[in-house]
Amino acid sequence: MTTMEIPNFVRVHEDGTIERLQGSPFVPPKLQDPTTNLSSKDVVISDKPPISARLYLPNGIQSQEDNLSINHKLPILVYFHGGGFFFESAFSQLHQNYFKAFLSVADILVVAVEYRLAPETPLPAAYHDCWEALKWVATKAEPWVLKHGDFDRVFVGGDSAGANIAHNIAMRAGAEALPGGVTVLGALVSHPFFLGSERIGSETEENLSFRVWKWIQPCDGGGFDNPLINPLSSAAASLSGLGCRKLLVCTAGVDELRERGLWYYEAVKKSGWKGKVELYEVDGEDHVFHVNDPETQNAHSMFKRFADFIFH
Repeated sequence: MTTMEIPNFVRVHEDGTIERLQGSPFVPPKLQDPTTNLSSKDVVISDKPPISARLYLPNGIQSQEDNLSINHKLPILVYFHGGGFFFESAFSQLHQNYFKAFLSVADILVVAVEYRLAPETPLPAAYHDCWEALKWVATKAEPWVLKHGDFDRVFVGGDSAGANIAHNIAMRAGAEALPGGVTVLGALVSHPFFLGSERIGSETEENLSFRVWKWIQPCDGGGFDNPLINPLSSAAASLSGLGCRKLLVCTAGVDELRERGLWYYEAVKKSGWKGKVELYEVDGEDHVFHVNDPETQNAHSMFKRFADFIFH
């Protein structure tokens, strides 16, 4: 018997079994993969709790690893995948396809974090996992990251729930120091999963985002005004404390979360934060279209905008 269902996404059965109806199959990493033009490998960040990541490099970079000088170091993007905090993976076919398209226009090193999913591991565990992953990057302990990464150009980013995590990690970076004096240069916040008890625009509690958060909200409560989901709640720290120097907020024209993305962008502008915030909107597209279908012209244009943000 089903005790809770969000159609097309998840069913919770009477015995507590969770049946995820979304998500793509896992694929293995591969060096010098001619089908993706990427080299990838998996790394363990922590055993307890279990945190891992998949690293991605453009093939041309990895094949020249013995000849790179400091001038060829790559920006590092610590990436947090979306999926409502309860599905998808850094190891999925979906995200391999995504990085295949993205890295075709941007020579960067990606650290795609595999954080623990709700509700089996209740929030805020995913946020702690992602902070630990960023700290691990800053230790410079991993050979690919040390050899190829430019620690003066460290970015955090994500899509949907991952964009929410990226924001929260950037806030934490403004309050806590990372190892070795590493700082976060920028945050890429794409189609962010934000909510609030005070509705804006056309929002209703029947929207998918509200139904998901009501189900998987953190164990410390707070509902739609928990500062993790509502960066403007009375319990949230001021956005002026963002711990990066630049921020790109991306929205899509027919995304149910579009209005929250614009709300967040305007709030950052008015917060007194000393960094530079930019907005990029794609008309006529839906939530995370560039992840779900990365070969389209609009997705390609979005990846070029990402690259421009990272390199300029």
